[in-house]
Amino acid sequence: MASTQAAPGTVLITGTTSGVGLYATKALVDLGWRVITANRDPLKAEHAASKLALPFGRSRQLKHIHMDLGDLESVRYSTKELLATLENPLDALVCNAAVYLPRLKKPQRSPQGYEISMATNHFGHFLLIQLLLDNLRKSRRPVWQGTSWGFESPRVVILGTVTANYKELGGKIPIPAPADLGNLSGFEEGFLSPICMASGKRFKPGKAYKDSKLCNMITTQELHRRYKDSPILFSSLYPGCVANTKLFRNTPKIFQILFPWFQKLITGGFVSQSLAGKRVAQVVADPEFALSGVHWSWGNRQSKTPRPFSQELSERATDQLTARRVWELSMKLVGLN
Repeated sequence: MASTQAAPGTVLITGTTSGVGLYATKALVDLGWRVITANRDPLKAEHAASKLALPFGRSRQLKHIHMDLGDLESVRYSTKELLATLENPLDALVCNAAVYLPRLKKPQRSPQGYEISMATNHFGHFLLIQLLLDNLRKSRRPVWQGTSWGFESPRVVILGTVTANYKELGGKIPIPAPADLGNLSGFEEGFLSPICMASGKRFKPGKAYKDSKLCNMITTQELHRRYKDSPILFSSLYPGCVANTKLFRNTPKIFQILFPWFQKLITGGFVSQSLAGKRVAQVVADPEFALSGVHWSWGNRQSKTPRPFSQELSERATDQLTARRVWELSMKLVGLN
């Protein structure tokens, strides 16, 4: 037995009908974890899981629940229902679900009136995390520490992106614009129509996605600072460029054809959905990743045996004054303050 080996636990993953979330589900089930998936369409999630030969029907190892991350009331209701039925505390939460709508001419709105990328990718997950913190604190996942048993820390894992980190080449791409929250005037003024961007400036759908993912990474850092004395570990990751995922289904067809080719042959950054899912599972389950405040990466260029490392984040993700203000305003906008 390895010197440090943790027992499987229970994890909630958002966004598992396809792509990284689906393959992270498979990787964790294969490791013996009990996985609860949260999606707008649980039947679609179950159908996708069955195609990968994952447990079907009333299996105790895999459960699918309804949750629309773009609707804060759905997040509240579904979380309340989940907590009422859990036999044991959650050991991990994976915030994976995301919408990317780069071809919109005008913003779509959530039921609460917020621009849909920010509503789903940031506000929905931000509220979900707040509602589950007390439950996660109660986690008691056994871990063998070489000479005795202990408890592995519960984890909150948020999927980030290279395009929201200005320290990396992908984060400097000027089209439509790099991720930048500006002076947070959009947050300050309530994010309701006609406001559709964090900066309060005109709508750019591709940038709206980047900004929401920047908020995800800021949230990870602020959670780490605020709960440094908590047993919970907070981390984010970029598993590599999964260029053939359905995240890109709303991009032009020519982009969907050329982008995977470009990432495979030019940048070397392409990662399969299966490998990306296994990397998410590593960050959730492996004692090697038991560090808080880290943004995990495997590098832009993928080798056959890449090693994970702590990727440096730009000041836009790490500035403490900005993070504190994003936190305070997000608390207000999700109805917790």
